[in-house]
Amino acid sequence: MKNKELLAYLTAFGAAFFWGFSFVWFKIANLAYKPISIIFIRLIISSALVFIVAHGLKRLQKPSLKDFKLFLLMAFFEPFLYFMGESHGLTYVSSTVAAVIVATIPLLSPIAAWYFFREKVTWKNIAGFALSFIGVALVVLNGSFRFDASPAGVALEFLAVFSAIAYSVMLRKVVFRYNTFTIIAYQNFIGIFFFLPFWLMFDLKEFLATPFHPQAFRAILLLAVFASTIAFMLFTKSIRNIGVNRSNTFVNLIPVFVAVLSFFVLNEELGVQKIVGIVVVIGGLFLAQSKLRKNIL
Repeated sequence: MKNKELLAYLTAFGAAFFWGFSFVWFKIANLAYKPISIIFIRLIISSALVFIVAHGLKRLQKPSLKDFKLFLLMAFFEPFLYFMGESHGLTYVSSTVAAVIVATIPLLSPIAAWYFFREKVTWKNIAGFALSFIGVALVVLNGSFRFDASPAGVALEFLAVFSAIAYSVMLRKVVFRYNTFTIIAYQNFIGIFFFLPFWLMFDLKEFLATPFHPQAFRAILLLAVFASTIAFMLFTKSIRNIGVNRSNTFVNLIPVFVAVLSFFVLNEELGVQKIVGIVVVIGGLFLAQSKLRKNIL
């Protein structure tokens, strides 16, 4: 395996790790603040951080007028629609249920990647996606292989799924013309203005009336730095090197990370079934990343 390809896998792995942590951090932040406030503050912090670093390193590029339209679409799908779906969905369903729904992204993204970019999809890739998803199910389902979830919460999480796929398509269109700092800086900055009217209408009054909550605000800071900044930088670098299809496969690791982190941070049970599921997910990832001569798409 080439060093460049190995680095791309490691960056995708890192992005999934931080996004897995984000489910736990959001639950902590939600103890004091409403979803739109959490996202709004997190984007302001992330955007400021990236602009300062990019300016200091002289890495900030100015998008062309034509490409700025792509940046608008990209920001509309993610962070706006994605976080609207994910964050509000988390108020109805558990972190693990939300994580397994998000893990369906790799099962759907190959179709988009093939349609828009003619990325190759093989039988082995499909088998790997399916195996990985089975592992995810083992991680998040109980011993009776079922869970009770709110239909509204499930629908909102699937809104996040389709938004993430659309975001990946938009990202692929600009990822080879602009550096990572520029992409993250503008998508988060534009996202702030998508959320601003909703924050002013629905959350501002309650936010001003809420006493400062150190633990919840610390969680927002962690979301801003690691989930909205570092994770997106890692994921962007991965897409640049191995494409939308294989990068999104690592999203299947998110519910695995959620299960493990919940065990250590929230003292939730991590039984034999979940451990087996983790092994199956990792096996599916290796299978999905392997190459096969015969393509099906």
